[in-house]
Amino acid sequence: MNTPNQPSARSRARSAARLAAVQALYQRHMEKTPTAKLLNEFHQHRLGAEIEDDQYEEAEVPFFDDIVAGVIARLDEVDAVLTEKLADGWTLARLDKTMLQILRCGTYELMARVDVPKASAISEYVDVAHAFFDAREAKFVNGILDAVARQVRP
Repeated sequence: MNTPNQPSARSRARSAARLAAVQALYQRHMEKTPTAKLLNEFHQHRLGAEIEDDQYEEAEVPFFDDIVAGVIARLDEVDAVLTEKLADGWTLARLDKTMLQILRCGTYELMARVDVPKASAISEYVDVAHAFFDAREAKFVNGILDAVARQVRP
């Protein structure tokens, strides 16, 4: 049984899936790994695995697959929405590569996963940002994804 401050197993599995999706898309961006190979590698060696004495949380695999494959399939659409939300003079190419993947995953989830409340999706990707960046960048993720949510889920 979960206490009010303890997330459910499903919630933890989805959080792990989001973090892994960001990592997978970063890997794809850097190495140009084909989608099927990328998903298989994460299924076999990353999701729920122990790597260098770190035990990774079990991820909800279908949710992970949907985010990764969905971002890839709708990349032009996702990037167009994101580009609209950046300040004048900024481009996606100017963003840190990890930041870009966080924003892409969050944008895709807001666009395509209406089963996930928009506040939950935004909060989850702010948490992912905290894993890689300081509070300033996490606030940036919050602001961009909030603007995306206003557009794609009015």
